[in-house]
Amino acid sequence: MTYLEMSGFPILSAILMTTVLGLLVILFIPPEKTKLIKQVSLASATLGLVLCILLYLSYDHQKGGLQFAERVLWVKSLGIYWFNAVDGINLPMLLLTSVVLFTGIWTMWELEYRAKEFFALMFLLVAGVYGVFMSMDLFWIFVWYDVSLFPMYPLIAIWGGTRKEYGAMKLTLYLLAGSALILPAILYLWVAGGAHTFDLFELQRIGFSAFDQKLTFVMLYFGFGILAAVWPFHTWSPVGHVAAPTAVSMIHAGVLMKLGAYGILRIGMTLCPAGLSYWSDLMALLACIGIVYGALVGLAQTDLKYVIGYSSVSHMGVVGLGLATMSVNGINGAVFQMFAHGVMTALFFSSVGYIYDRTHTKIIPELGGLSKTMPIASSFFIIAALAGIGVPLMASFWAELLVFIAAVKVFPVGGIAALVGLIISALFMLRVVQNTFYGDKNPRWEHIPDVPGFLAVPRVVLVSIILFFGFFPKIMLDVIQSTVIPFVNRF
Repeated sequence: MTYLEMSGFPILSAILMTTVLGLLVILFIPPEKTKLIKQVSLASATLGLVLCILLYLSYDHQKGGLQFAERVLWVKSLGIYWFNAVDGINLPMLLLTSVVLFTGIWTMWELEYRAKEFFALMFLLVAGVYGVFMSMDLFWIFVWYDVSLFPMYPLIAIWGGTRKEYGAMKLTLYLLAGSALILPAILYLWVAGGAHTFDLFELQRIGFSAFDQKLTFVMLYFGFGILAAVWPFHTWSPVGHVAAPTAVSMIHAGVLMKLGAYGILRIGMTLCPAGLSYWSDLMALLACIGIVYGALVGLAQTDLKYVIGYSSVSHMGVVGLGLATMSVNGINGAVFQMFAHGVMTALFFSSVGYIYDRTHTKIIPELGGLSKTMPIASSFFIIAALAGIGVPLMASFWAELLVFIAAVKVFPVGGIAALVGLIISALFMLRVVQNTFYGDKNPRWEHIPDVPGFLAVPRVVLVSIILFFGFFPKIMLDVIQSTVIPFVNRF
């Protein structure tokens, strides 16, 4: 794979610096100036969003490969480079991150309690996410990966809700266990390669032995797979969703879970294709179990956040299944699903957050008939639910269609099982919509205000993205497959 050395405006570093500068400015603002803190936060997130949109529009999918590369030697003796670049795999993830951060900051506009620390930690977390998605050096990928994980504990433990200390601790311990597998795998590759470099594409050229690939791939798969909620290591995820405040749930489900799947694809599948081939059947099996299990358990939930949490486990199983197929359609669908699911779950949690802030409950039987008193807030959740069950002309439809086409060809039994899981998901989502927003109206919520225009903006943005890429999937797929086609040809 070819790439250009740094030339022109370093837009990737600029995107990263929007979070760093936002964090630094917030630290110098007195904590009592809550409104100014929110304005600075929104301005920083908006700038990052604008830069990511410009980056996406500027990417030449006809040429493909790595573009906008920034490569500067940092530690010569260890072969560590400040090496950032984008291709068709990480470009959609950067766009997703900027969208979820922008809408998450706006969603939390009513936050008053310790706003300075909250928004500062949010920017620290997203700086790590941006870093992982744009870095092409294994050392920096691991550093940014850990940076993205540590702020989750205080964000949940301080601003969270249901069982927040338990949720924060369980999430942190699980994800640190994943890091404990990722780091030795990376160091093993550095030593086994013999080239003394962490450059991802220099290591790719080396070609590791079959044993090295099988060993390191399974370590990377489970290490990153914990964050991707691979069954049976998913149990931290629904608990974390329920405990986290609204914007953190949006980042957690919308972006952080994608870091795990991205790590498997970017490092494990890139450097260890023989390991992928060896372990692909196991990947498909765990993915299919996750799809069906998440749907069945979601069917039994009465808490709206738990419903979304187990739905996310099921949808991330679709991503894992797509990757396991080792096919163009499967990987195209998996990457598209990461983007579509990220936007969809951000809309889910944003909608539930508004409802909870007004009713102080997430329990489905305690709600009911909300569409009569909160039609706008209800419509946002319903649109997310329709996207979640794969309704045509919504972004997730195309992603799931590609994955299931590939899965039925490569893993016929698994593909059919996954389709059954999708049907169950549709059943429990429609049940939630019926019981929460229709039926008899609960008189307790008669005077609950609907979403005002200002707070409706971030939800409208998320809905617009779901519909835009649902009507025009080619705009996303052209970018993704420009990298996926040569990537799969290596197999």
